[in-house]
Amino acid sequence: MNIYHISERQVVQLDVAPTTRPEQGYLWLTTTHDELMTDPEGWRNHIEQITGIRIYDLHLQDAINQKHPSYFDSTQDYAMVVFRKLALPVEQGVANDSNAASALEKLRTQPVTFLLADHVLITVHAANSRTIEAMRTRLLEYRYRPENGTQYHRPAASPAELALRLLNTMVDQYLDLRQPLTAQIDRWQRALLHPRRPFRDWNALLDARIELRKLDHLCEEQHDALRELRDYFVDSEGEGTHGRAKDLLLVRVHDVMEHITRTLTHARRLEASLESAVQIHFSAMAHRTSEIMRTLTVITALFMPLTLITGIFGMNFVSMPLLQDHQGFWITIGGMLVIMIGLLIFFRRKHYLEDRILDRK
Repeated sequence: MNIYHISERQVVQLDVAPTTRPEQGYLWLTTTHDELMTDPEGWRNHIEQITGIRIYDLHLQDAINQKHPSYFDSTQDYAMVVFRKLALPVEQGVANDSNAASALEKLRTQPVTFLLADHVLITVHAANSRTIEAMRTRLLEYRYRPENGTQYHRPAASPAELALRLLNTMVDQYLDLRQPLTAQIDRWQRALLHPRRPFRDWNALLDARIELRKLDHLCEEQHDALRELRDYFVDSEGEGTHGRAKDLLLVRVHDVMEHITRTLTHARRLEASLESAVQIHFSAMAHRTSEIMRTLTVITALFMPLTLITGIFGMNFVSMPLLQDHQGFWITIGGMLVIMIGLLIFFRRKHYLEDRILDRK
């Protein structure tokens, strides 16, 4: 477990767990899932010694559960938020476009548990979490400079604000997926509508639709959890939740919720685009089949009278008109050409053929 004392003037990583509540600032305690699962009861007792907060059994089980959905709950002593963050190769963050595009094929998430109190924030996360590590590095590099006036990069003023900053970073990872996922969907759309190359990657397309639906449900759960967290801030009467501080928390919550809404809207738009492309693909295939069948039907209609004529002259009669005539062959061929031209003109006037089909012939 890592322990940080965060105040307006400095951020210090503590080697020894404090025995009393700090007079200024607050504590941030970070724990990995592996550490928690090794000795859950010992971890809970350690937390109680440091903070004076006793974590309930069900919440302890929720923090251990790797498949727990996004969720919010509160008690008189603390509030609990479980948020499923994106997990990609390379810890899982959006390292490049290829990694981001692969998330559509297999969307992987992992839970991060936040336990909020007035004077402490407890996080339970995966080992080597890029988000937690980046925030830890940023806090430890902070230096207070009163001569610069307002500290735009100051540490979070409260545990709730720090949790919201972490949540905002996690949600932004989903927003970073929008461009590569849109490009992947566009490539599939072009492949589906390619006139000469049949589309064969149906399994990947089906998997992408499933993962987009999963992203849809995931964002809905996240939005519900943050909405309950917002209501908790509105109703809270604890320390640091009055006036300007409360307004700042609500603004940050609304900003994170708005980012989730954008991700949700984009996921639904991509899913709709994918379904529309599939429908257009099958409509185009049906239209192409109809064009082929119409062409074959016209060819059949053209050769039917010619086949009839050749069948008649193929009869084994001793005496037949034009059979003994030296010009009979050419007269018959000419009659066939006249019949064919007449049928083509008739089909053209009836709009049975399009100009481009006639041009192909």
